[in-house]
Amino acid sequence: MDFELTDLLQIRRNKLLDLKNMGIAPFGCAFEWTHSAQDILENFETLEGQSVKIAGRMMAKRGHGKAAFIVIRDVSAHIQAYVRQDMLGEEMYEAFQIFDIGDIIGIEGIVFKTKTGEISVKGLKLTMLTKSLQPLPEKFHGLTDVDTRYRQRYIDLITNDEVRKVFVSRSKAISAIRRYLDDRNFIEVETPVLHAIAGGAAAKPFNTHHNALDIPLHLRISLELYLKRLLVGGIDRVYEIGRVFRNEGISTRHNPEFTLLELYQAYGDYYDMMECLEGLTEAAAMAVNGKLQAEYQGITLDFTTPWNRISMVEAIKKYIGVDFEKIQDDETAIAIAKEKHLDVDKYNCRGKIINEMFETFVEEHLIQPTIIYDYPVEVSPLAKAKEDDPRMTYRFEAFVACRELGNAFSELNDPIDQKARFEQQVEEKAAGDDEAHPMDEDFICALEYGMPPAGGLGVGIDRLIMLLTDAQSIRDVILFPTMKPIINE
Repeated sequence: MDFELTDLLQIRRNKLLDLKNMGIAPFGCAFEWTHSAQDILENFETLEGQSVKIAGRMMAKRGHGKAAFIVIRDVSAHIQAYVRQDMLGEEMYEAFQIFDIGDIIGIEGIVFKTKTGEISVKGLKLTMLTKSLQPLPEKFHGLTDVDTRYRQRYIDLITNDEVRKVFVSRSKAISAIRRYLDDRNFIEVETPVLHAIAGGAAAKPFNTHHNALDIPLHLRISLELYLKRLLVGGIDRVYEIGRVFRNEGISTRHNPEFTLLELYQAYGDYYDMMECLEGLTEAAAMAVNGKLQAEYQGITLDFTTPWNRISMVEAIKKYIGVDFEKIQDDETAIAIAKEKHLDVDKYNCRGKIINEMFETFVEEHLIQPTIIYDYPVEVSPLAKAKEDDPRMTYRFEAFVACRELGNAFSELNDPIDQKARFEQQVEEKAAGDDEAHPMDEDFICALEYGMPPAGGLGVGIDRLIMLLTDAQSIRDVILFPTMKPIINE
């Protein structure tokens, strides 16, 4: 097999030399194309008989003798071109015989329709722009090996049109989200990727070292704490769409680096964030699918607002019959947890047991967009405690297709309460919880200057795109997912 591939590679290199010997540059310069393939296909009536210039990758080549049909694919679509020796001239047509599938070429010609009714371009001049030295997967039906698709995304994009559409949809969705927020007077900012303290989320960071300063640094696991500092500074509506990094496992729902949207609205609360999440998701759905419904893994998801809303305690009572309104002490909660075979050494208080019982038994029922609100304070160190029940917080998470989509708070702005919660988290970290929040003294200092009451929201962009494009794995919506390197021995 290796010998056969080597032969193929050598043939292409021989053709490259042949082109040079004919005075044709195998790696050309700029080419001023006038129309995309989609332009021509959609506007044939006005372009028929007109001269156009197109450029793209040659995906098919058929014909013998003095005429041939080729298929060109550009960023917009595929289009057929017809070339003939008497139109190109003998010298150019001879060079065309050397052209391979995968080469990038420019064509100048006339728009017409074949006898079979296919819109095409009659080639009058060909320009070699880039000679491809690697053969595409046979018959350009696309890569089928999943591992190769992710490692060599460039081939995946060349050969699989549906993959390319997913990433076009991703771009449309993010643009729609930005428009939604910009129209509501949010300001987009950029905050540091390297953090001295990895805070804002319960996650393990990637650690590095800055040589010049001789200090340890961490890739950010969240955008939260810097954005809140901007609320203190008077930027009342702020958001960031950026990469965050978590040193955790890889699965169909998790990649070590992923794209997160976080936004904060001064003088708002988690009810404002519910409306904001519904609104920006609606905007993204319309941008991708032109409607508020999306087919996902055989299920029709309906993003029509308002979404279903139910408290965490009510959801547990609804789906598993345990009423934590009547269970007020840790001992009774632990007894219930034992009955449900939960790890009571790890989940050793009422609040943590409520959260674990929800994650274990309730999430699997949340298919249509649902907002679960009022989380225990033990699992919400950055959320404001409820006035009528300080053991719970003004926090919600949104779930779609049994997975978390977004997380939001009425933000904690009491520096004394925040410091006490950080101290509790520090104790848990010392006891072995690697994901507990560290103490961030500068953030406490910022809160002491005064942060207005605010609502905050975080949305996993990759998971949203998965839902809108029917992607089974998060790797299908990240252009270059994290992969274990192949070591050649």
